[in-house]
Amino acid sequence: MLSITKQKLNESVFEQCGIRKREAVRTVETLMETIKSALELGEDVLISSFGKFEVRDKTARKGRNPQTGEALTLDARRIVTFRPSGVLKGKLNGRV
Repeated sequence: MLSITKQKLNESVFEQCGIRKREAVRTVETLMETIKSALELGEDVLISSFGKFEVRDKTARKGRNPQTGEALTLDARRIVTFRPSGVLKGKLNGRV
């Protein structure tokens, strides 16, 4: 499996946009920080033709330690989910 790293994103922005590497790095960093800030505030992030990042609250629940079998309570927490757009789903399934 191949993963996209922040460095690869920086290089892609540099190559495709024809800007300096330093500017490409700053652009990618700014984008990431903007998305993170919105999610921290509980806001959803919608990127057209790509998808939607949503913040969801999970309630506390009962669980078990898999090593000892001991019952415990898992704390309430916030998670981020991603829902791909119809355009992205189409591309993934060979439809343009």
